[in-house]
Formats: sequence, C-alpha cells, structure tokens
Amino acid sequence: MQNFPKKIPIFPISNFIIFPKTTVPLNIFEPRYLEMINDSMKSDKLIGMVQPKNYKDENGIPKLHNVGCLGKITSFRETEDGRYLIELKGKIRFHIKNEIKTDKKYRSVEVDYNDYSNDLSQEKEELNFSDLELIFKDLKSLFEKRGFIINWKALEKQSLDETINALSMASPFSLEEKQILLEAKNLDIRKNKIAEILKTYIFDNYQNTTLQ
Repeated sequence: MQNFPKKIPIFPISNFIIFPKTTVPLNIFEPRYLEMINDSMKSDKLIGMVQPKNYKDENGIPKLHNVGCLGKITSFRETEDGRYLIELKGKIRFHIKNEIKTDKKYRSVEVDYNDYSNDLSQEKEELNFSDLELIFKDLKSLFEKRGFIINWKALEKQSLDETINALSMASPFSLEEKQILLEAKNLDIRKNKIAEILKTYIFDNYQNTTLQ
C-alpha cells in the first residue's frame, strides 16, 4: 500500500461523496477551507472528504460518519473574488479512528486505510451492463423526476465502475443512502445496494406517497 498520511485534514459536506479513481470539481469559499486548501497545496495536496451526520455533539459540532475518501488536488485555480476552484481525485477510502485537536480552523482526523486496500487495485471488476439495465432504467426515471440532467450516452462510454460510482455520487439519494454506497466494499455490493435503495423510491411512487 502507498504511504498515505495517517493524519489528514477533512472537508465535511452533506450529501456529497467521492470514490477512488473518480474526479470531482469543488468550489471553495469558506475561510477555514481556503486555509485548508492553502496548507494542503504546500504539502501533499491530500484532503479527506467525509459526510457529517445529522446531529451534533455537546459543543454544537456536527459528528462525522466513520468512512470517507482521501482525495488529491489535481487542479487548482483562484478566482478574482478569492474563491478556489479545484478538482479532487479520489484515491482510497478510510476509517476515522479519532479526531485530532489542532490550532487550525478546519478539522483533522487520524485515519486507517487497511479495510480499503483494494481501492488501489488497477484491475477492473467484472460486471456486465446487461446486469444493470434495470437499475439504470429505474435510476434514469428517478433522475428525470427530480429534474436531474445526466449525459447517459457519455456514461456508457466509461468503464462500468466509473459509471456506477458517478451515478452513486450524483444520485438524489439521502445522506444515509449515499453513505451506504460509499461503505460498500466492492462494485458488486454497491450495485446491489443501489437496487435496494431504488426499490424504496419505486415503492413510494407506486403508493403515490410523497418522495422524501
């Protein structure tokens, strides 16, 4: 396994996940995260993305989910109004062991990567698009109902793992549902989890109840 840092700064964003080997654009404008990006650019360009939970601790600070993904800044641009536009490429998922107290405005944690060493594999997981046609059909229907626009033809040109991960990241699922997809150990499990989640949305729609 590569020598990734055991202590990393984190960027907690609700309903936002990244996966290894995927790249996402981020618009950074809060002072504490501008400081975090500055510090990261001066060192290893690595930051952790993790979802906060829906409740806070006794000090009013949002608690964090235990699993996130380490990302590397691959593109950086500063705007005229002082924002940072970056691209972050997912490297490997991690478990948070504990939070670290620092004098920085942003949060830092100690992490462990051992459970997700397979994220570094270059091998492609074997899944057939034919296995996923129904999932994609249901996903497409859900995306369209929520007003999400997806370039499906462009997705079909990607590898299967890139496609599933991109849809997992962009999906209109809840924070908890996205966390389930992030923590799924491999692509096959993630595919099945997407199918399970979609069933609940389709059931709600069939019952003519309001989708949450």
